[in-house]
Amino acid sequence: MSDFTLTCCSTADLPKDFLDSRQIPYVCFHFTLEGKEYPDDLGQTISFVDFYRRMSEGATPTTSQVNADQFMQLWEPILQEGRDILHITLSSGLSGTYGSACTARGILLEKYPARRIAVVDSLGASSGYGLLVSLAADLRDNGSSLEDTLAWLEKNKLRLHHWFFSTDLTSYYRGGRISKASHMFGTMLNICPLLNMNSEGKLIPRSKYRGKKRVIQEIVRRMEEHAEGGTAYNGKCYISQSACYEDARQIADLVEERFPNLAAPVMINSIGTVIGSHTGPGTVALFFLGDERGE
Repeated sequence: MSDFTLTCCSTADLPKDFLDSRQIPYVCFHFTLEGKEYPDDLGQTISFVDFYRRMSEGATPTTSQVNADQFMQLWEPILQEGRDILHITLSSGLSGTYGSACTARGILLEKYPARRIAVVDSLGASSGYGLLVSLAADLRDNGSSLEDTLAWLEKNKLRLHHWFFSTDLTSYYRGGRISKASHMFGTMLNICPLLNMNSEGKLIPRSKYRGKKRVIQEIVRRMEEHAEGGTAYNGKCYISQSACYEDARQIADLVEERFPNLAAPVMINSIGTVIGSHTGPGTVALFFLGDERGE
């Protein structure tokens, strides 16, 4: 049995049954939709279909991060069982949750000085963050210690590539990330921006493509360029999507065709309600291990 418990946040955008089956407790972010607060509980309280339908009809949800008290509620029962904790957080480039986790860690270690709590800033988001959690669970299940798992995560987390594109610019405009003119002309010209996560864990626009077909080909080409071993890549590949499963399935089919040595079929997940509050519907993200991310 491993000597630690692995935990994460809901923004890893992994299915509840996956986290439960891998014995990974998680803490939920929250969002407010049409005046009511909900937990970001992996589609349990509000289905992803309903959430993105309401956004497409004009709803503009707001989000709140996990605070120190919530981390303490998650972790204290584990510490009381005499177990140590390795927690992986959403990127500090997107949220202050890493700081909240570190605050909770300091408080609890004063109360449980014989225990260990390690907090890792994933510098990732959505199912890219989730892929890092999954790889940590693999190490744990293969007998890796907390120290060795922590060392691997810190050494390799910037090798976790995140490539995103969106076919719907409405949420980018509503959130102030693009101007009204950019939204209008981008929509008229069918422009799809391609973004990735940089070494600071921030989303950076990289290119713009006209038409969904072209950006789908380009995102797979980026995997060919950056994946460990190129098309001989034999690791895991995850995709997350917001109300555009067919686009995600098309990318998964291309990846499985061009990367025949994948460790498993591509896992397609839903972008959760907190990340999705910022992307809106129409976003697809591709995640894999490769060369180290730069600026």
